[in-house]
Amino acid sequence: MAVPKRKWSKARTGKRRANWKLAIPTLVSCPQCHALKMPHKVCKDCGYYKGKEVMEVESK
Repeated sequence: MAVPKRKWSKARTGKRRANWKLAIPTLVSCPQCHALKMPHKVCKDCGYYKGKEVMEVESK
């Protein structure tokens, strides 16, 4: 089995792991109902995508 030649310090390990951040998802407003939605996805509030109704949404 391969074995590491030397021990990595905790600081070096921490520097590598420092970039494991979660990113906040990008949200855009829907052109139909102006609700916030993820880009390139069907709007959950009105069911429109690119100006066309793609799915029916139950009224509340």
